[in-house]
Amino acid sequence: MTSNFPEISISTDRLVLRAFEPEDVPALAEMMTDELVRTWTTVPHSYTLDDAREWVSLRAPAERTRGRGLVLAVHEFLTQRLVGSVRLRRTDWRLRATEAEVVTGPWARGEGYAVEALRGVAQWLFEDQKFERLELRTAAGNSAAQQVAQKVGCISEGVLRNAWIVRDGEAAGRARSDLILWSLLPEDLDGLDALDDADPNGHRHDPHW
Repeated sequence: MTSNFPEISISTDRLVLRAFEPEDVPALAEMMTDELVRTWTTVPHSYTLDDAREWVSLRAPAERTRGRGLVLAVHEFLTQRLVGSVRLRRTDWRLRATEAEVVTGPWARGEGYAVEALRGVAQWLFEDQKFERLELRTAAGNSAAQQVAQKVGCISEGVLRNAWIVRDGEAAGRARSDLILWSLLPEDLDGLDALDDADPNGHRHDPHW
């Protein structure tokens, strides 16, 4: 049984998802110092170029080689500008299940990139890797992330009480938060594709993503 993901590139209508490369370091560092990213993720508060270099050269590749998951940089197809990142983690190879985290840079929000990138990864997981389950966990106050989960076709399975810590933009305050658990199965994505075919103009974008 496969114990790690292959090195891959995923293309969607507007995006290319691939491994981070050294030239992505400045844009990655800028993205990770964004106030919303600091609030809703566990990224170090004082994220530096050195942190970005370590992530690109060591930590992100290790996620794949050690079988824990996969980290993909999300780029616009036409401009090759970095617009975000998708990370698969907590991968269970026996159950063919993994959890996704999506981050979008402030300069790329409002374009529907988070939804497009996550759906592209989900389709690859289900069709190419034969996975059976994809999970997302969103903080109770993070309505933008919840909308992304819904638009991808995820089903809310319940609430993990008091399971997260939310930081304010300056990391001066920390508050406990519930997490909403979402799941996506192959049949959920198939159903969403059918709806898109029936109403190609029905997709709406959230300004925070």
